Amino acid sequence: MNINASYIHLENILFFAHHGVATQETIVGNEFYINLRLKVDFAHAITTDAVEDTVSYADVYTLLKEEMGIPSKLLEHVCGRIAERLFRDFPAIEEVEIKLSKRNPPMGADIDAAGVEMFCTRA
Repeated sequence: MNINASYIHLENILFFAHHGVATQETIVGNEFYINLRLKVDFAHAITTDAVEDTVSYADVYTLLKEEMGIPSKLLEHVCGRIAERLFRDFPAIEEVEIKLSKRNPPMGADIDAAGVEMFCTRA
């Protein structure tokens, strides 16, 4: 079998965190969603059935939880921290696609969520 690309994804992970520019946002907090897509060559894991031959999405979740616990003003900053740490902690990750959304942001609009999305490759 020839695998052209393989990805691990985590969808709609809900966190309560204290990110935001306004002081009240950092005090009160809000709900945030993360959607993550990681390019990982897990061809070897297909035959070995060993978690060591891939990237554990449970370990990725733990990393996300830790990073979401660090307050930041900008979601762009949070995404950048998460991507840098994913590349540092998981050498098998080749690319990161991340979308971070804040539910019902305090901007006087009837809106479900607002956020940022980025795609990066290992340098």
